[in-house]
Amino acid sequence: MIAILKPGTTAQQTAHLLTWLKHMNLDVHVSEGKEFTILGLIGDTSRVDIELLSSLEIVESVRRVSEPFKQANRKFHPTDSIISCGNTKIGGGHFAMIAGPCSVESEEQIIEVATAVKASGAQILRGGAFKPRTSPYAFQGLKDEGIRLLLEAKKVTGMPIITEIMNVRSLDLFQEVDVIQVGARNMQNFDLLQELGKTNKPILLKRGLANTLQELLMSAEYIMSEGNEHIILCERGIRTYETYTRNTLDLSAIPVLHELSHLPVVIDPSHATGRASLVPSMALAATAAGADGIMVEVHNNPACALCDGGQSLTPVQFDSLCKQVQQVREVIR
Repeated sequence: MIAILKPGTTAQQTAHLLTWLKHMNLDVHVSEGKEFTILGLIGDTSRVDIELLSSLEIVESVRRVSEPFKQANRKFHPTDSIISCGNTKIGGGHFAMIAGPCSVESEEQIIEVATAVKASGAQILRGGAFKPRTSPYAFQGLKDEGIRLLLEAKKVTGMPIITEIMNVRSLDLFQEVDVIQVGARNMQNFDLLQELGKTNKPILLKRGLANTLQELLMSAEYIMSEGNEHIILCERGIRTYETYTRNTLDLSAIPVLHELSHLPVVIDPSHATGRASLVPSMALAATAAGADGIMVEVHNNPACALCDGGQSLTPVQFDSLCKQVQQVREVIR
């Protein structure tokens, strides 16, 4: 349920109303716009007398929200959320290029790639320390050593870093990580989501391989319900009957998510296509469709990569892509 307050409502009047609502064991999300203040009521709203609430002098209107996601809902928060990731912002007109190798392999490799992508215009460095792999015999990442190497690359370049968490037990290792990524396979790991909700770190939440957009937003709601509102949604392709590409990139997710939610939307064309040759066109299409950022895998020697070399761009290819993305952004402004 949302209550829209009339223009000119004083802070004291709002405070009195909040106290009354909280006495009914409701959580209240306050969103202050240029003209209106919106109160999002979360909990058992059946006990709220809509007619009584609507009749209050300071209340413009009251509406029930039918969608099960509340705090992630644009009706609760009409303006775009802007998420700060170190010295970079995403959302609300702020666009970010996120780039780096699928997996951190060595100090030399991660620093070389980080230096190259920063020079091309990337604002956030990605790199896998913990790697979820289909085969138990495949390279699983350097784990805590991988995080240490990412932090070394951060010292050299000044770029904030993003890396994926696999389970709650590893959370202490992520204290200096700027953005924690929740991978597609963990999108509905609700215990993990709730623990991440108790942190104050930005969370990049990837859509599961076979999950709906509402399920993605409900996973975001799990994090937000624990107090962490710093969520970035990520579309990385879904499983369909098509086998030519690794997954099928759902570009329609961008406008749909922007319509349903105030949270920023990032696109990962590398995992979506699984083919380096397709990454630029999908990245440009996502930019044109209104994405708030692009996350691309870049490796200094894709042929020798320990993980997903076939979908990784070289630094030279990434440099070209950054220039093209900027051109598209100039056109759609």
